[in-house]
Amino acid sequence: MTRLEAPLKIGGVEIPNRLYRAPVLECAGNGPDAVDTLIDDLEPAAESGVGLLCQGATIVRGEGGCAAPGMTRVHDPAFVDRLSRLTDRIHDHGSRIFVQLEHGGLRSMETWHAGYRRKHPDLEQLAVSPLPFPLRALDSAGFLSFQPQVLTTEEVYELAADFGRAAAYCADAGYDGIHLSGANMGIVQQFLSPFYNRRDDEFGGSPEERLAFLALVHDEVRERASDVPLITKVPAETPAPPWPFVRRKLSLEDGVEIARRLENIGYDGVVPVTTSVAWDMSIVRGQYPKRAWANDALRDEYDEAFGGSWRRRMVALGNRLESLVYDFDPAWNEHFFRRVREQVSIPVLAEGGIRERGQMDRLLGAGDADPACDMVGMARPFYAEPRLGARLLEPDSVGREPSPATRVLCENCNNCTVPQVTGAPGICRTPSVLRRRGDLERAGAYERPDADAE
Repeated sequence: MTRLEAPLKIGGVEIPNRLYRAPVLECAGNGPDAVDTLIDDLEPAAESGVGLLCQGATIVRGEGGCAAPGMTRVHDPAFVDRLSRLTDRIHDHGSRIFVQLEHGGLRSMETWHAGYRRKHPDLEQLAVSPLPFPLRALDSAGFLSFQPQVLTTEEVYELAADFGRAAAYCADAGYDGIHLSGANMGIVQQFLSPFYNRRDDEFGGSPEERLAFLALVHDEVRERASDVPLITKVPAETPAPPWPFVRRKLSLEDGVEIARRLENIGYDGVVPVTTSVAWDMSIVRGQYPKRAWANDALRDEYDEAFGGSWRRRMVALGNRLESLVYDFDPAWNEHFFRRVREQVSIPVLAEGGIRERGQMDRLLGAGDADPACDMVGMARPFYAEPRLGARLLEPDSVGREPSPATRVLCENCNNCTVPQVTGAPGICRTPSVLRRRGDLERAGAYERPDADAE
């Protein structure tokens, strides 16, 4: 019987329990306050007992590739060395920290952010192949703006080396592991996906050749940071709601096979997620964020990002329609990660709509349940409750014990996500949730009896 408090090894690193803070947009940037911002964002989860923290969405190159404003870049060893202050603080609480490495490729600010394009008119997006027809149509209609630079074979090798160099810098700074952003429409998914990848060299064509970039990144990381665990997200794709005719995509069976092959390549863990072929709410399922769109203080910044008021309104309308398709569904990736766990022996990390303690234990195989995963993670709930672990994990000494009905406060309203297109920090902005958190804080729900012993 495995419960949330049980330890787990990923590669050679022991995680003290099976709860992790999934990667999110940290919006810390690279300025003089970046390290303090990351400490403020991440340390509360470690203080609350969370076993593993995944620092989200860090870019491996010095320009381009950011999917949203404020993403941190880890191409500069001098900057990354400063992050050792963050990793030391996380380790002080007994937790472990992985860094998520990413490059957005076509899903970069130079594609969608009008203000950013004006300031960087010569910046091209990295592309795996020439644009698929639906993206060309959006470009022609003026909804997106593409200037794709299709990577040559030599440039693919150099990009993989950038992932390896960034991994080495982070390992030297004390990060316990590397987490590749293999989904969420970034460059890795674009290599894996037949929707994007129509190359005719060694990195495109058959499923094995589309996997070659992840194999190359594995080798680059191992050459430079051989001792750190390496995990990645694994996508299974749905067509975006406006494009039901999309046929070239990764099926669930394709995703299971990718995970199986990644184990053979030498990856230490996988995070199976269902996602779209385009930029939509498939990864943040839930309600239409009405409060966020109605925020008058951010309206000008929305207009700057999207290129004017009419385009802001069109994006908001698309957001409303997508919320009907991608309504919240508890543990929406369960069918996928359960299938993957049946096929691999490396740890399978689960995320996507996991919200109750009892649900977590069930997924881990407590009682008579068949285990569907080896760790459970959440992202948006940590915006609502930075010290969420204290409510979900049993204390080591006498104190409260969470019941199976213990549930996160997050309402999946997505009011936290939309402002991030302006570079605003990821925080909960829903008054009802904040009031309930305040009540719990006053009741001592986020205090850990064993905290003084750490």
